[in-house]
Amino acid sequence: MKPAPFEYCRPESLTEALSLLGEYGDEAEILAGGLSLGPLLNTRMARPTVVIDINRLDELAGIERSDSHLRLGALVRQAEVQDSAECNELLPLLVAALGYVGHYQTRSRGTLAGSVAMADPSSEIPLCLAILAGEVELTSGRGVRQVPADEFFQGALVTARADDEMITALLWPLDPPGAGTAFEEISERPGDFAIVSVAAWAQQKPGERLLSYGVGLGGVEDRPHCLRGEVDTPDDLADLAAEISQAAVREISPVSDQRAGADYRRHLVGHLGCRALHRALQQAAGGAA
Repeated sequence: MKPAPFEYCRPESLTEALSLLGEYGDEAEILAGGLSLGPLLNTRMARPTVVIDINRLDELAGIERSDSHLRLGALVRQAEVQDSAECNELLPLLVAALGYVGHYQTRSRGTLAGSVAMADPSSEIPLCLAILAGEVELTSGRGVRQVPADEFFQGALVTARADDEMITALLWPLDPPGAGTAFEEISERPGDFAIVSVAAWAQQKPGERLLSYGVGLGGVEDRPHCLRGEVDTPDDLADLAAEISQAAVREISPVSDQRAGADYRRHLVGHLGCRALHRALQQAAGGAA
């Protein structure tokens, strides 16, 4: 199939892009990498009046570090993050997850912000942003606001973005020193969307027995499902990982679709959750020793 007719605009500045969004609102679509939008246009599931191509907006392509986070602009490509020494050091969970996203060729074009804007429940990038308590920077002619990931994702393909807003950056909290992270996923084929994915982190401060952890689940419900908590460090980390993963199994309400039923997704959450969390706990406990 071919797209329905639309007007193509390629603004030269962010101000011009925001002006177009303000004019067209929900009749406009933003084009960055195009990996999500392209298929929607070709199947006519999306029929915008105008497509706004933001690829000339170099101010959206930067990676900037502050004391508390990395700010990844809306045009930062997935492959750039994989190749960035800074991202590998400070966001190892995200980098690990990107290895499951599409294929080498698609990651060279696809943007992190585009994946977040799409808000597919099985997507790895929104899952990592949610479990790491990141934020989405939304900009319009009215100003800039930062929305926590837990509030941004409101359902399958549904977000808190207003019609005149665009994602201009993602704010990723820095992994604290000594934190452990792990990512696990099951899909029908490599590069496909996940049937179930698990993103886990753990942290134990040196000289303390208190252990913090987080487990994020993708592909299970209509948005990322996150569990966080604190426990005294036990003697057997494998038992702790199994206990937390089973608590996740009891808490979730998995979807059933043509790829997998709810019971199979519960099984995967227990299995992958235990494996990922155990690795993260081992890293954290080793770093605090």
